[in-house]
This record gives sequence, C-alpha cells and structure tokens, in this order.
Amino acid sequence: MWEIFSYYGMRTLLVYYMTKQLLFGQQHASLVYGVYVATFYFTPIVGGVISDRWLGRKRAVIIGAAIMSVGHFLMASESLLYFALAAIALGNGLFLPSLPSQIDDLYAKDDPRRGSAYNFYYVGINVGGLLAPLVCGTLGELYGWHWGFGAAGIGMLLGLLIYTLGARWLPPERPKPRDVAPAARMPRDAMRKRVLALLAIGLCVMVFRGAYEQSGNTIALWADVGLDRAAGAFTIPMTWFQALNPLLVIFLTPLLVMRWTKQASSGREPSPAKKMAMGAFVVASAFAMLACVDASAGGHAHWTWLAGFFLLFTVGELFILPIGLGLFARLAPAGHAATTIAAWYFASFGGNLLAGALGTLWSAMGHAAFFGVMALVAATAGCLLRLLDGAVVRVEAANGSGVPAGPAAARSA
Repeated sequence: MWEIFSYYGMRTLLVYYMTKQLLFGQQHASLVYGVYVATFYFTPIVGGVISDRWLGRKRAVIIGAAIMSVGHFLMASESLLYFALAAIALGNGLFLPSLPSQIDDLYAKDDPRRGSAYNFYYVGINVGGLLAPLVCGTLGELYGWHWGFGAAGIGMLLGLLIYTLGARWLPPERPKPRDVAPAARMPRDAMRKRVLALLAIGLCVMVFRGAYEQSGNTIALWADVGLDRAAGAFTIPMTWFQALNPLLVIFLTPLLVMRWTKQASSGREPSPAKKMAMGAFVVASAFAMLACVDASAGGHAHWTWLAGFFLLFTVGELFILPIGLGLFARLAPAGHAATTIAAWYFASFGGNLLAGALGTLWSAMGHAAFFGVMALVAATAGCLLRLLDGAVVRVEAANGSGVPAGPAAARSA
C-alpha cells in the first residue's frame, strides 16, 4: 500500500511539475513521463533475475525499497530530476517483481482461496493509490510540488518499515533455479508452450497499455484544460480525479469477485483471456465516450463525464490487469517466480513507451480525435486477446494446479 502511495503520489504530480514548474513543453513532458514509467517497468526484468538467483525475494524488497526512498527525496531538487527518476526506477527493479511473487506461496496449489488472493492484494495497494492523489496531489498543488514529493518519500519509508517488522509472517524463500531437483523441472516442450502463451499475452497487454497509461498523462492534461471542474462554489483540484480509479477499484472488486464466484459455481466463469478481452473492450468504450463528449462540448465538458470515464475505465482494468498478473503468477516455473512476474511488468515497459509516444499526438490533433485513436488501440488489444483464448486455456489445463482461472491483481500496476 505504501509503495503504491509513494509511486502514484509522485506520478500524479510529475506531468504538472514538469509543465508548470520546470516549464517543459507538453511533448517533452510526455516523452519524459513515458520513458520514466517505461523504465520503471523495465528494470524488474534484471531485478527479478537478481532476486531469483542471488538475493532472494525478501532482501530484494528491502534493498529496492531503500533505494526508492532515496530517489523520492532527491525529487526535492529541480536539478536532480533525472537522477531521482533513475534511482526510483532502479530500486523498483528489485522491489516490484519480488513482492507479489510471494503471495502465491502463502497457499497450497489446490487451495480454493488461491485464485482470489491477488484480489485482496489489489484492493490493498489501491488504498495507497486512493490516498496518493489526495495527500501528495493536494500538498503539491496547493503548497508546492516538493511537499508532495516529500510525502511520497515518507510513504516509501513507512512501507519499508512495515515490511521489515512483518517479515516473519511471509512465506519461506523458493529454491533458486540451480537448487531445483531435475525431476521437478518442466519438460522442454511444455516450457516452450507456456513461454509462448505468456509472451503473446504480454504483447497484447503492451498494446492495451498504450491507451491505458494515458490516465496519468493526457487524461490529466484534459482535466486541467478541457474540463469544467466547478462543483457549486468549489473547484475540484485536478489531481483529485486521479483518486477516482483506486476508489472505484476498492468498491468494484468485491462485486466482480462475487459475480465470478457465482459463475464459477455454475461452470460459466469466462476463461482468463476472455475476461482480459472484455476488459480491453470496456476501456475502448470509455475512450470512445470521451471522444463524443469532447466533440460535442466544444472542449469544455462537465467534470461528471470524467467521473463516468473512470467508472468504465476501472471496470475494464479489473477484467484485464488483475487477471493477467494472476495468470503469470500461476504459470511461473519453479525457481523463476520473480523473473516471471518481472516478465509481466516488462509488458508495461513497452506499453508505457508506446503510451508516451502516443501522448505526443495530443498537441498534434484535436482532443476528440485523440480519444478516438485511444479507443481503437484498446479495441485492437481486445481482439488479439480474444484470438489467444484457446491457447491460454490449453496451457492452464496442462499446468494442473486445480485452481479456477480467477481474478488476480496488478500495479498499477
């Protein structure tokens, strides 16, 4: 929760800080934002390997969190912006794959609660995502950007403290790859099919994130320039809208879990790839709605339309990103838990690079046309995921875990 608080607290302020304080142009700020968030999801590939082979997941989390804390506090200096972003990204490389990969080991493979474990994780981290724009965003917008960045650093230190004090409740370390008995290793053909299926899912999610990650980039800019934020005599701070997504995650997750549980009891629960495709199509519909709203409102829409966008956006998110992380966790080969989770976040790396590049179109075309392009990007990902459904079902069946393909969680991830 506190790691997400620090990450989203800093991310909520970053575009505004660059354009309003550092006076970066919109396209420059969009590229810096995209490269930073992409690097944030690239470093876990290296960090996952280091965690699995040498450090172990617990030590990787502690070291990574400490480095990230330093990076957050470096944001207090304008001249150290790029060094601060680099420190946060490097620390995250150790932290991000090593934390969620411990969840699966809390349950036996045939434990029926295993499929929903990541939902609890997802709700917990979204509490941090909810608090971040309200605390860091308000401090940064009203009292100065560096106050918001400082609050994010304090949150990271609190997370490190809680993890260290609660380490005795965590599962034991998995064996390192070299320690896995030959008999327990996966046959080469089965490994190849599993890797190809996960690679294909990851590429689809990469396309999806090109649209999804606009929520912290061009959607934030639209909230500033294209929205009527008046609620009576009160003007809603633009950063507060970033809290809608985690708030809706907290309220909608139990409803969706209940629905999926009921469907599973009657044998009607959709497969993971079908759920993910549904999520991409719902996000596409959210962007299509904004395209219509902006075109008809003449660039000055009421804030309730943005609230409606986040409602659809969050429903779609819960159908695709939580499911994807749970799928990668269940299919992780022995001794490669953190590395497999890191591969999931590598899709976010490519997706954020794509999102940053797509964000440069914001200044080159009308806002309505831009939202229409994002709807097309999300819909393309949905079509590709639907085509992969059969292959993913076969790989899950070969995994033989006995756990229904239930919901899981992601960072938002």
